[in-house]
Amino acid sequence: MADAIARTGALEGRFLNDEGITLVRAEPATRLLLRAPETALKPLSKALGLDLPQRPKASVSGGKRAALWLGPDEWLVIDENGGDLMEDCASVSAFHSAVDVSHRNTAVLVSGPRVEAVLNAGCPQDLSLDAFPVGACSRTVFGKAEVILWRTERDAFRVECWRSFSDYVFMLLEAASRDR
Repeated sequence: MADAIARTGALEGRFLNDEGITLVRAEPATRLLLRAPETALKPLSKALGLDLPQRPKASVSGGKRAALWLGPDEWLVIDENGGDLMEDCASVSAFHSAVDVSHRNTAVLVSGPRVEAVLNAGCPQDLSLDAFPVGACSRTVFGKAEVILWRTERDAFRVECWRSFSDYVFMLLEAASRDR
């Protein structure tokens, strides 16, 4: 029998800490792409333990679970404790669509005093604190990859992307961090 092939996670071992910027792979998380009409928001919020945000660019979090507004009827729910988000939503009888995207997505945590400049090297959005305050989130592009940006602290963002684009996103972040 052939030796087993060891499976390496996306961005395994990738890290950068260089003059005002840190890039680190986020820990694995459970992710759910949720679509629902307004009539389903109350029971879904109760099941998930979060009040699903209803304003553009808004997010809510409680403990290690967060919901990010992506559109008028769309959210990305992230649980860093590995909670079963599908099971939580399955208890809701109100019309909704829930898709587990845990194995499709990964994230890079980008932090430091140069975070806005590094991200703006590949993202056209105004990421100043006035335009993109702590808690703001947005589906956008970074270079040629679709990403979801979430400002978690004054000088910190979570960059969600598809695993298939994760090396590209990380390398572009590395290159941008070298620009001074």
